[in-house]
Amino acid sequence: MKNIYISAVENAMVVCPFLTEKYQASKNCKKELNYSDACDVAFVPCMIQPNFKAKGWLGLLTAGMLWIDFRNPDNFEQSVESLVKEITAACGDKVAEIALKVTSEETKQLVTPQKGRAFIHISTNKYLAETGEVITHWGSGSRSTLTVTDTPEDTSFWVQVKEKGSEIVFFKNYATQGYLGYDPNGDYIYTKAQHYGAEEWILSTDETDDTGRRAVVIFANYGKKYLTVKNGKLTGVASKSSDCRWYLD
Repeated sequence: MKNIYISAVENAMVVCPFLTEKYQASKNCKKELNYSDACDVAFVPCMIQPNFKAKGWLGLLTAGMLWIDFRNPDNFEQSVESLVKEITAACGDKVAEIALKVTSEETKQLVTPQKGRAFIHISTNKYLAETGEVITHWGSGSRSTLTVTDTPEDTSFWVQVKEKGSEIVFFKNYATQGYLGYDPNGDYIYTKAQHYGAEEWILSTDETDDTGRRAVVIFANYGKKYLTVKNGKLTGVASKSSDCRWYLD
């Protein structure tokens, strides 16, 4: 690799690979992304080419990652906004350093430290949030119940906790520090102080959505159910449908 590429990667907070056949075929892109992975630089993939599926080295490096959808040029501005939000989230506390260097007031509103991400149920346009009600579970102690709300509340924001190379994600509530979980026996969603098997989730991109927003599907790894809303109530369902889609905002 040329020194200019090495320097760029080593000084980067985030790398955004643009997923296309040409990118996958490029030897330089392969070297750069592999080196980024070796340096533990965060990836935010961008899907540019319709119907493209990453394979080989690119598929290996981006497997299980959520990508920003740039497939529909009509929604370019929304895609850019989603990309900025994802980069901001990936940078974490370091984003404050970026905000200091931004001169555009419009951009500065996007590039600010976040208190987590909100989940918005696409079919109902409601936010996932804690209720403030605490129940006692015989096996794991206190649990806080969840609901969906019309507007975002203090408990509507979640921080993603994930180990590199694992598809398992834990979601910790920014306000209460409780971990999101699903009880398949009682079919209810909750948060609690520690995370174990029932608090494991798998997040995947909803490839049917082309709005440019961050559309995802949330799957409970332990309970083997998809998170959705039925009759105004949070629930888990065995089969994925259009009602299982959420925006990660």
